[in-house]
Amino acid sequence: MTDGTALATSARVGAAMAPEEARPGAGRQAMNAALQPTLAELSRPGRGGGKVPHPPADALARIPASALRSAPLALPELNEPEVVRHFVNLSHLNYSVDSGFYPLGSCTMKFNPKLNEWAARLPGFATLHPLAPDELAQGTLELMHELQEALAEISGMAAVTLQPAAGAQGELTGILMIRAYHAARGDVARTEVIVPDSSHGTNPATASMAGFRTVTVPSAADGGVDLAALKDALGPHTAAVMLTNPSTLGLFERRIVELLDAVHEAGALAYMDGANMNAVLGRFRPGAAGFDVMHFNLHKTFSTPHGGGGPGAGPVACNERLAPFLPAPLVVKAAPGSYRLERPEERASAIGRVRAYQGNVGVLVRAFAYIRAHGASGLREISDDAVLAANYLRQRVGQGYELPYAGPCKHEFVASGRALRQATGVRTLDVAKRLIDHGFHPPTIYFPLIVDECLLIEPTETESVETLDLFAEALLAILTEAHDHPERVKSAPTSAPVRRLDEASAARKPELRWRPMTGAGTPCPT
Repeated sequence: MTDGTALATSARVGAAMAPEEARPGAGRQAMNAALQPTLAELSRPGRGGGKVPHPPADALARIPASALRSAPLALPELNEPEVVRHFVNLSHLNYSVDSGFYPLGSCTMKFNPKLNEWAARLPGFATLHPLAPDELAQGTLELMHELQEALAEISGMAAVTLQPAAGAQGELTGILMIRAYHAARGDVARTEVIVPDSSHGTNPATASMAGFRTVTVPSAADGGVDLAALKDALGPHTAAVMLTNPSTLGLFERRIVELLDAVHEAGALAYMDGANMNAVLGRFRPGAAGFDVMHFNLHKTFSTPHGGGGPGAGPVACNERLAPFLPAPLVVKAAPGSYRLERPEERASAIGRVRAYQGNVGVLVRAFAYIRAHGASGLREISDDAVLAANYLRQRVGQGYELPYAGPCKHEFVASGRALRQATGVRTLDVAKRLIDHGFHPPTIYFPLIVDECLLIEPTETESVETLDLFAEALLAILTEAHDHPERVKSAPTSAPVRRLDEASAARKPELRWRPMTGAGTPCPT
């Protein structure tokens, strides 16, 4: 991506806007002329039906009266150019990783090679029926088996399942395996899972879904886990400790050996949330360090465009003592050069399926292509570059924003707008909205919750230094604006297709059904 892409996108959007006073109802609506009528508003009776074959004259007579509608279905009627232009114009309103920088912390929104998209669309993968017999699915099974082995090598674990559809489901899979492990040993008193206060929100949710009570331990002053508090929380009721490493603060847990030793001495198991593996590929193997089970976010670390709900894949890797409990079926090697799925009841201790069929196979193909394209040295370089980019951007942003934790970060870092809010009343939310006017997607904000007015920023390894400089300069310019013209920042964005909304109302009272609008409130006047 070029350094000017995001700014050019902003300029296009700004040029499409009509003057505020020229737009009917603009003072009452959070929309501008870059938006367009809906399909229902564009519809005209009798338009666009010529390409659909007309039904037989007696078609309705063949349908039982009880199954007939009392009134015709009110579908929009448009011709083909209107439909195509409608959706193409809508697509131009989207911000995407192909058009600009996504600094979302904890998400790893990297640019993904188009070669992997080609691989995932090869007919042998894309059109294979999920119930195809093993003998007709040898190419896909071989790829999945090799991916299982590659992820085992990268993680330092003994075995891998590819089934889970995303990181959260991978977490649930790992914790269910831990529950099954303790149950198989008759250790049913272990009813608690410990999580740090900087954890992903899915960690405590996962523990609760698996029937455990969540115990939260605080972070130490350096951002790592408070080891004394962790040791106090460990006991005969502890089933597992869930740890993200590097953490959502962008910090590697420096006391990892002592921490894992304490967990195992208490008879508990250690789960690693692998969402941030992009920072440590080829540099840190969780299984070798002592973790018992972990998940990967293939759609973050190993290439798949994601966001907006998917697609994703969350393979789970584990050590030998947890391997018997992995979901079934795994892909196994049969005769030399052939592969198959495990047979029903072949591994009686398995926790069962966690996903229909074999998960999101297209994501698995992309990840396999990504790993094979880079190789071991290339994966190390990915992490080296991600860490370098994050530390460079951290130094630049730190020229104006508070950096709560000293020392270098890994792939992402936290900054705080607390001092800015105290001095000007401008909040982190305002800074994020103003970044849109500067042509950038905002970073993650207000997470982790333990950092006041938090900005969580992850540049990834795929952005140029020119792009990082532009982003840092935009953040620093907003800082100056906040002191000189705070209301300008508080009213942002002003150049986006949609102005600032009441986010609480949007979340609690969403409008999920389209209705025609009338009067001055109509966003698309006739």
